[in-house]
Amino acid sequence: MELPKTFPISTFQIPGTSTEIPAVGFGTFQPDPRKPQGTVKQAVSEAIKCGYRHIDTAYSYSTGKVEMEVGEALRECGLPREDFFIVTKLHNTFHRPEDVEVGLDWSLRNLGLEYVDLYLMHFPHAYTPVPETYETVRHLDGKPVLDYDLSRRYTDTYKAMEELVRKGKTKYIGLSNFSILKAKRILEIATISPAVNQVELHPYLPQKKLLEFSKANNIHITAHSPLGGAPVAAVASDEPGPLQDPKVIAMATKYAVSPAQILLSWGLMRGTSVIPKSNRPSRVVENFHCAYRAIVASGF
Repeated sequence: MELPKTFPISTFQIPGTSTEIPAVGFGTFQPDPRKPQGTVKQAVSEAIKCGYRHIDTAYSYSTGKVEMEVGEALRECGLPREDFFIVTKLHNTFHRPEDVEVGLDWSLRNLGLEYVDLYLMHFPHAYTPVPETYETVRHLDGKPVLDYDLSRRYTDTYKAMEELVRKGKTKYIGLSNFSILKAKRILEIATISPAVNQVELHPYLPQKKLLEFSKANNIHITAHSPLGGAPVAAVASDEPGPLQDPKVIAMATKYAVSPAQILLSWGLMRGTSVIPKSNRPSRVVENFHCAYRAIVASGF
């Protein structure tokens, strides 16, 4: 079989809209705490130079500090705002309906933007916030104190997010780390349907039933941890992940690409956008230019 030498998937259309989401985004999760401030800004700047226009971040990433560095990179790149698809997420301490807009306002301030393209409920469960600061109240062992009542009422949180679309502070809203059951509850009450559900997805966690459900309900799936991320991942950090899988390595060798490119191509060919993360310039470029290899579809 003659395989195409260029990568033809550049965007996916958000179901039910005319908006396209760039297929390969740049993730900013979990900056290295050992590295100096500015590392994220530098990585995002390099990603923009190489062609990324879909940037994914969240308030919970270093309590807004990552959003600030993303914003600095966007301001200094010299490109117009409308060239980008910017995603951020509602933190777990902003789940009270009256706090939802506060959460987005804080993120917009950090980013230096008037609106984001997509605002996601980061998780369906709520943390108990410290009054005014919205820091997380924690148990003695450091674990967050959950607000169980509010966690059961994440549909109320979502209804408050719908108002953010009406106010023009975000173009679309969606979900993150939602199961089929929890997504169904949102669909039952939504007047603005979730555009996206961002979930961990890679060959070790293929999410087949969730993909089928999402397609049937016009929800686009974005794959976070598409390379089998750690530490928050289906694969324990001390176990070999998809990047070390012999089948993936064999395919990469056969087609003269990297294991990461094989995994990203696998995700893209299933109709999901992917948001790999790396601080190494060579890998940032490699991930963006992931080679399209149709044979991968029959390999998993």
